[in-house]
Amino acid sequence: MAAMRAARLIKMVLLLQSRPSMTAAELAAELEVSERTITRDALALSEAGVPVYADRGRTGGYRLIGGYRTRLTGLARDEAEALFLSGLPGALRDMGLEDTASTARLKLAAALSPALKDAPRSAAQRFHLDAPGWYQEPRTPELLAPVAEAVWDDRPVGARYRRPDGEVTRELEPYGLVLKAGVWYVCARAGGSWRTYRVDRFTAVELRAGHFVRDPEFDLPSFWAERAAEFARSLLRAEVTLRLTEAGARRLAHVTDRAAAEEALAAAERDAEGRLTATLRVEDEEVAYGQLLALGPEAEVLAPETLRERFARAARGLAELYGEPRPRRPQR
Repeated sequence: MAAMRAARLIKMVLLLQSRPSMTAAELAAELEVSERTITRDALALSEAGVPVYADRGRTGGYRLIGGYRTRLTGLARDEAEALFLSGLPGALRDMGLEDTASTARLKLAAALSPALKDAPRSAAQRFHLDAPGWYQEPRTPELLAPVAEAVWDDRPVGARYRRPDGEVTRELEPYGLVLKAGVWYVCARAGGSWRTYRVDRFTAVELRAGHFVRDPEFDLPSFWAERAAEFARSLLRAEVTLRLTEAGARRLAHVTDRAAAEEALAAAERDAEGRLTATLRVEDEEVAYGQLLALGPEAEVLAPETLRERFARAARGLAELYGEPRPRRPQR
């Protein structure tokens, strides 16, 4: 409790140093305590020699007098690391680093010259990153916090992981966390090989004693890019032969995997009518049907025959649906 109060007092000083004055309500909201606690903390700071002055009245508040500036603005390692994630407020909160990043931002603001005091707010009002995709309810994995702690501290973990064929036990050296489209992944070394795990599939995580020696050659962005590309390629297990108009060729990358579309178009052959015949890699016929249906008459499926027949049935159904004009409603 004493450590928590000391951290809060430091944070209060940094807040007052970064702004001309703050009301008790504003300080209480920032520090997530009551206004009564703010009054006690201000008194404690004053008794400790920090010149906190209280302006009375409805428009009053707390401020530092005499140009007081604290020297407690040096960033600790964890604060400096968290500062680089400040553009990901949701991710910081999910990993349990929100308070650390907040203190780091306050220290940075306190160290800025008066002319730059509004820089953090100015940037925050102009740029914001919202990682999850549309129509997805972001869910924080229950065990994300201990996994994040292990990643930050280079701590090995014992974990139970849920797979389609049942749970398995793994000893992991977690190197990095990746947030992809609202889903958390951990990149780890297990038994000398590199693996990627979905954090929401961990059913138990236990931090082991000691620390593992991090491979200095490991580069998280490069590792993830390579694995993500491998994963995307592994999904494309079937092929579809298409005849495309120019409009269909332009739109193909917007309805299917972009890399697969570009590869198909690069190897396509043009017929006498100017249409392109291309072989496209897809996940399966069901997925291809949903994707290529969006191209309408700009794409003709040539093979496989089962998919072509399905499009033919869809075309007949659409012709029946739209072929006859709808009867007019009688006017009243």
